[in-house]
Amino acid sequence: MSQSTAQSIEGLTQTALTELLQLENAEALEQWRVHYLGRRGELTTILRGLSQLDLEQRREVGALGNRAKATLEEGLERRGQEISEAGLVQVADLERIDVTLPGRPITTGRLHPTTQVLREITDAFVAMGFSIVEGPEVEWDHYNFEMLNIPQGHPARDMWNTLWVDYVNEEGQRPMLLRTHTSPMQARVMESMEPPVRLVVPGKVYRYEATDATHEWHFHQVEGLAVDEGITFADLKGTLYEFARQIFGARRQVRFRCDYFPFVEPGVDMSIDCFSCEGTDSGCRICRGSGWIEILGAGMVHPYVLRAVGYDTEKYTGFAFGLGPERIAMLKYGIDDIRHFYSNDLRFLRQF
Repeated sequence: MSQSTAQSIEGLTQTALTELLQLENAEALEQWRVHYLGRRGELTTILRGLSQLDLEQRREVGALGNRAKATLEEGLERRGQEISEAGLVQVADLERIDVTLPGRPITTGRLHPTTQVLREITDAFVAMGFSIVEGPEVEWDHYNFEMLNIPQGHPARDMWNTLWVDYVNEEGQRPMLLRTHTSPMQARVMESMEPPVRLVVPGKVYRYEATDATHEWHFHQVEGLAVDEGITFADLKGTLYEFARQIFGARRQVRFRCDYFPFVEPGVDMSIDCFSCEGTDSGCRICRGSGWIEILGAGMVHPYVLRAVGYDTEKYTGFAFGLGPERIAMLKYGIDDIRHFYSNDLRFLRQF
């Protein structure tokens, strides 16, 4: 350690504490603080010279400087309390407060745009008789994959870039993960109750993937499930059509196309007609000239999933769907980069 620097810090600390005990008003305390602890104060000036020392010396002198700073700050706070309690605050200090001035306005917070859209989505389904349930973000492989017709070694697991928890069981496996979708609650709820089941599951999910304008490694998802006697694909279409009208407007048209998801059969993706150009602009940045915007995936619950929770597949059928609130918000408000939702940029957040 640089002996001279260390001695300078120790000497400065003792001198500053001695002077502090002689101060008797708030103005003097502030002058003392600026002199020793301010941006150009004596202690700050000494610490700025650490760059001239080698690495080991910088560590030791830096630690000593931090202790000195903490000691002075504690002394300043303690002396301020003593002055206040002893009634030594000068009358002149009190006279600076103009009690006739209006109070400072209290800024009110607001809901995050993702939260706003989540509430819109869940309210739309609650109005149709669905209940809201939530589940754990740290999930078991059993519920995240196996109970959803995605057993070990199934190629469909490659559809989800999984973040595994560093926990190894007795069999040498890592059975715990950050959930890749909210679908595990399908199995959890059906295990614990008999039909009819009508629920939506909002929550955060995680994927091990690079971020760009349309991809995030963590985002929200809303999973929906309905199981009962006599449920058909027509019920699925009617439910999602009504949802699209409530979120995007009464004039919306919908389109279903075949798609693959291992836990539904048949599987579909649902698109709405472009509310920006209505299919008339080949350069539309929202629908890219197709006239349609994909908003969610859905399908009839796979019989394997129903049998895995003990449901009679001869008696019960159901449908499931999943959608991303951030994607819905991007489409609804014309947001071109999903990363804005998690950038904490107040210029963006104040628009909602």
